[in-house]
Amino acid sequence: MEQDVIAKFDEKIKELEETLPNLTNGVNCAELTLTSVLEVLGIENGVINNLMIPLAGGFGGYKSKKGWQGACGAVCGGCAATGVILGGKDRMPNELILDAYMNAAKFASDFENEFGTVVCSELCGYDFSDPNGLEEYQKNNTWETTCNKFVIWAVNHVRDMMEEALRSKW
Repeated sequence: MEQDVIAKFDEKIKELEETLPNLTNGVNCAELTLTSVLEVLGIENGVINNLMIPLAGGFGGYKSKKGWQGACGAVCGGCAATGVILGGKDRMPNELILDAYMNAAKFASDFENEFGTVVCSELCGYDFSDPNGLEEYQKNNTWETTCNKFVIWAVNHVRDMMEEALRSKW
């Protein structure tokens, strides 16, 4: 009998809790959040990894002229995951697009309620628009002590939030 999708999520979250804090090279919160969900759903494609990589670090360390900085990659990946789950294996029908927006907004709001912000630099303490920010981030092992927890929370919350769609479409 095929394993229930929720049980697969439980296994993936346990795996992430064991492995993510120990990763030190090539880690990327946006990529890991979305691809962890996609792995549970049986989807693997390097193009998706490449699509997500620039979104980490607050949209690649983006800082607007007015000082606005980008969202945590786990938020980007989590929002993307809700769309994949809601849409199923084919392009999402137009009548579900508003639901996709609402799920993404709810996910971001829940993340902010849990951690106080969605802004990458505020969560990790480093401004990646400054080239020294990433260097300091890595030197101080911030992934191992802080950021991996955002990915684990995001994958877990996607599962909880999207359980009905997961069961009906996947």
